[in-house]
Amino acid sequence: MVKRRHLGLSIVSTFLVFLCACQATVPKDVLKLPPQSLEVRQRETRIFETKDEKKLLSAGAALLQDLGYQLDESEVSLGVIVASRDRDVKSAGEIIGSVIIAALFGVYTPVSRNQKVLASFVTRPLDEKRIAVRVTFQHMVWDTSNKLIKNEIIDDPKIYQEFFEKLSKAVFLEAHGL
Repeated sequence: MVKRRHLGLSIVSTFLVFLCACQATVPKDVLKLPPQSLEVRQRETRIFETKDEKKLLSAGAALLQDLGYQLDESEVSLGVIVASRDRDVKSAGEIIGSVIIAALFGVYTPVSRNQKVLASFVTRPLDEKRIAVRVTFQHMVWDTSNKLIKNEIIDDPKIYQEFFEKLSKAVFLEAHGL
């Protein structure tokens, strides 16, 4: 009985060794940044001449709310705000196309239902008088079967430029108690 148990353990151990040996390796360039990553980071980041990180976070939160975002998470001690904005994205053309396909072929075709734009606002003190702010925007779309069909980073330089212009004004208002 004991020999059988040892034989069983030996077989299982050998199988596990072979199973682990067949495991795929991590690609060498998995942590390699794409060439445009520095350009993207520069577009998403601005440096503010202030030492008051809390006022900068407060101005950022107020601006995001003014732009229609709901604050989802906020951690002042870490300098992080996460906000989102939901919108219904059903389109008549997409629905009509789905109905026609269902009528002709008897197949249900999901259509876009809602989207969420997610904003991440992160502050990082650089020295005694300057704080870097990085903001990123992400766009996600779900269909009527509740499946995520689009998940992309918003990469329009104009959006970031306009956001930082408005943030500069909000920081000014926050600093002057307006």
